[in-house]
Parts: sequence; structure tokens; C-alpha cells
Amino acid sequence: MIENPAAPNIEHRDVPTLLLAHGAGAGMDSPFMNDVAELLAGRGVRVLRFEFPYMQQRRIAGSKRPPDRMPLLLEAYKKAIANVKGPLFIGGKSMGGRVATMLAADLDSDLQDKVQGVVAFGYPFHPAGKEEKLRIEHLPQIKLPTCIMQGERDKLGNRVLVEHLNALHQWPESISIHWLEDGDHDLKPRKASGYTHEHHIQQAAKLAAQFISQVVSQ
Repeated sequence: MIENPAAPNIEHRDVPTLLLAHGAGAGMDSPFMNDVAELLAGRGVRVLRFEFPYMQQRRIAGSKRPPDRMPLLLEAYKKAIANVKGPLFIGGKSMGGRVATMLAADLDSDLQDKVQGVVAFGYPFHPAGKEEKLRIEHLPQIKLPTCIMQGERDKLGNRVLVEHLNALHQWPESISIHWLEDGDHDLKPRKASGYTHEHHIQQAAKLAAQFISQVVSQ
């Protein structure tokens, strides 16, 4: 587990911590994860990152191991939570965010008082090219405040599809989705949009920090 190097110079028990899990294809030190951690640190959020077992094995063996099955991913996330003290939020990039939401939908009794909210960057509402295989069945069970930052043209859940699904299933008000204009799954917009990738990542971090601050102050 690593902590963002620019972590707030405050006692950890007084600082909200975001436990941030990586996506399926890149580890905890990917450019996206590094940028988000640094930007959140600048806004007073301590970020801790960890890697799932399959990604740890990739580093050791150098092979492209596929992601672990969901039960193992959930168990690894729970172990990471056990090592954190103070106000805690869970979340992640893509697959990491999905694991966090599934954990939030079925929190064990010993975690209910520890986790305060969920933050996801680029939620995978379905696999690429397979809109019929939705990953939303657990969303109605989430009671914790949940903030999702999503690119409008994300191939794993674009704005038109997700808003249609929300209208059909009426997800709880605890789930808020913030759209980044013309952003893809990594929140990257096309040049013609007039936005930059840097701008969208900064905006996503700002929204996440504001969300965490609001929940902590309630």
C-alpha cells in the first residue's frame, strides 16, 4: 500500500482518507492514479493505494495475468480497509470503483461504521461492446453516499445509456453521477471539444474532494 507523497501534513486521524483501487489493466502507480492522488492531496484528502493479488503477481512474474475473480477482489479490498484508521472513503478507477461499490452494497457489520462513502472514476456499467451485460444489479442496495465521475462517451457506460438505465431503475439518491464533457473511460476528451485531459482530471478530483468534505461535515 502506498500513500500519495503530497499527503496533508496533518494527523491522519483528522484527515479523511480515500482508499483508491486501480483498474483492471494498470496498477496503483499508473499516470491516472498518480495524478488523482496528487490533486486530492492538494485539496486535503489523504489517498492510500493498494494492488489486488493478480496485479502484485504481474509485477513479480511480468506476465499479463487477468484480474482475480470478484470474491478474491472483495476480500483483498476488505484487508486493505482493515489497515486504515480515521474517516474512510473507498473507491477506485474503473474495476476498482466497481469493487468498492459492491463492497458498499453489502458491508459487513464491522465495516458499516468505518466507511463513510464511495468515490468512483469511470464506473464500468458494462464490459466494452457488451451493453447487454450490465453491472448495475447491486447499485440499488448502496446506502452510503456515492459519487461517480464519468466521461460522457465512456465505452463502458456513456451518458445516454446510463441516464436511460437510471430512469428505468431509479437508483437511490445517495448515488450522484457527474459527467465530464466528451470524456472517454479515462475522462479524456477529444481535442475538438475544447477541453483537455488535464482539465477533466482536475475537475474530477475537485468534485471528489468536495463530495468527501460534504459527507464528513454532515
